[in-house]
This record gives sequence, C-alpha cells and structure tokens, in this order.
Amino acid sequence: MSARTSVRRVVVGITGASGILYGIRTLECLRRLEIETHLVMTRAAHVTLTHEQPWKAEQVKELASVHYASTDIGAAISSGSFRTMGMVVAPCSIKSLSEIATGVTDGLLSRAADVTLKERRPLVLMVRETPLHLGHLRSMTQVTEMGAIVMPPVPAFYAKPESIDDIVEHSVGRMLDLLALDSGTVRRWGS
Repeated sequence: MSARTSVRRVVVGITGASGILYGIRTLECLRRLEIETHLVMTRAAHVTLTHEQPWKAEQVKELASVHYASTDIGAAISSGSFRTMGMVVAPCSIKSLSEIATGVTDGLLSRAADVTLKERRPLVLMVRETPLHLGHLRSMTQVTEMGAIVMPPVPAFYAKPESIDDIVEHSVGRMLDLLALDSGTVRRWGS
C-alpha cells in the first residue's frame, strides 16, 4: 500500500433506504478483514432498521469500531485530515445521493461523503431506488462526474444464489472490490 492508503480504515454510511442488510453485512465483512470502521447512520436508517431487521440500532453500532451520531458534524470523519481508504454508503437513499450530488451537506453522512470526494478517495454509493426519474439519474450522473461510484446492488445470477444472504454477500463483496478489498465472498466469473 502507498503512504496515502496505508491506513486500514473505512467510513460506512447507512441511510433509510430499503436494504439495511447491505450495511450490516458490510460492517461484518470489514470486521472479518480487520478493517477499522467508522459508522454513521441517518435518522431514517434507524426507522428502516425497525421495519426490516430484528436488529436493534445498538447492535449495528457495536459492529463498527467507532460510531457517530448523524448530527455530529464535528466528528473525525467530517475532516479531510482524517485519513481513510474511502467510504461506502450501503444502502444509499435518493435523499443522501442528492445531498452528496449538490454538496449541500445536511448531516454527518453527507458531510463525510463530501470530504471523501474532495480528498479524491473512493466513494461507493449502493443506491436503492426504482424506478428512477430524470432527477435521480441526473444526481447519479453528477456524483459520478465528481468521482463517486454509483453501484446499485443488482443480483448476479451467474453466481447461482440460493438465498437472499447469498445475493447480499455477493453485492457487498463486489462493492468492497471497489476499495481494493477482497472479501472472499464473491464467486468470480470464470473461476
């Protein structure tokens, strides 16, 4: 690793979009890889969690090395001098995508994403919305032009998934590939 990426630290954002399991699996996988994680969950993520998973917010937070309140804009992850390998937002709501695309950061998650972009670090957004209207597509184009990677969690059926967990694990593994991290959970084409 170069001096710029010698820190084994990733920021993980979880928004209120459906698919909270993507964020949970990301934290679990990064823990297995011994990557320090810095978690921020939006207020809406706490609401969605209660509808989708048996997990309590505190249990999700315990998966992270460090966690922050979404209103803590003075947190370490809000500064470019706090070095990381990058940031993932899993899942990423259209609201958070739009804040990131415009640079109008309303909370810590979008501020941390903005910092990730300005520092030219990888930012991966697992956008969870369908169907998409032109405003959504324009926001995706805008963040892509700014350097982010938009990666909707689309199932890879060549991997022959047998469960929802198989689909989630593969998507999380492919997302972590974008940070040059091999999760060991991806069934790769041709192998």
